[in-house]
Amino acid sequence: VAYLLARRDFPGKLLVDLVVDLPIVLPPTVAGVALLVAFGRRGVLGPEMEALDLDLAFTTAAVVMAQVFVSAPYYIRTVKAGFESVSPEYEGVAATLGAGPLRVFWRIVLPLSWPSVLAGAILCWARALSELGATLVFAGNFPERTQTMPLAIIGVFDAGASIDVAIALAVILVFAAALLLLLLRAAARSAARPAV
Repeated sequence: VAYLLARRDFPGKLLVDLVVDLPIVLPPTVAGVALLVAFGRRGVLGPEMEALDLDLAFTTAAVVMAQVFVSAPYYIRTVKAGFESVSPEYEGVAATLGAGPLRVFWRIVLPLSWPSVLAGAILCWARALSELGATLVFAGNFPERTQTMPLAIIGVFDAGASIDVAIALAVILVFAAALLLLLLRAAARSAARPAV
């Protein structure tokens, strides 16, 4: 999607661009409701999914879907910018030398935009790590099944349990976030180095 948005003009491109950004501006609970409306038992795709014996809502797969839904725009936008930073002339030269489109992508475009791909993955993971609302609505908060760390912290407070557990979970998330920021900065430094 990022490559198509960066390099191709096609009918409906503006709409695809809008849909990619939509999860960024939607309240997370609304994103969860949208996933339920699409993939729930009584959702738009419910009958088709039931025919395939698929039940996604309130499962581990729903956690992954919710996190991907809310975090994918960060990846797509970052990687799109990386692809746009690669001069199309490189692709043209490679093509005139006989390289096909896939070879050009894998050998030219991807290596030159690798720092953006890495930065996008880190941003995507960071957003997914902090996801709460869409996950709660679409996957629920079932310990050992769909409970993520942010949901576990809320569960501690809901249960009136010792705040020490919530603090321990929060400290783990703070360290994970700090590690992600360090990785993101390293990727940014790598992107700033001149190409050889």
